[in-house]
Amino acid sequence: MFCFIYKSNKKEQTYLYLNNKDNFSDVPNELMNVFGKPHFVMVINLSSRNKLAIVNIDKVKEALQNEGYFLQLPPPPVNLLDEYKRNKSNQ
Repeated sequence: MFCFIYKSNKKEQTYLYLNNKDNFSDVPNELMNVFGKPHFVMVINLSSRNKLAIVNIDKVKEALQNEGYFLQLPPPPVNLLDEYKRNKSNQ
């Protein structure tokens, strides 16, 4: 199962995974408007991998089969104040 990955020109660290290169027909128009102009990044073979760096490979495969695309959003920002409080309470 090959997957084609595009990055957003509007949203940092936001990627769109597709079943077919340059075929955005399954992606809702509203999402494409927010995503902006997609820039092709790479193609990967999901069948030859057990995991991906950031996202769960099983969720990607399921979304590609059911929806025709997968949207990878950036990780949530770290709240430094909460981190500090948590570290302070553990001392």
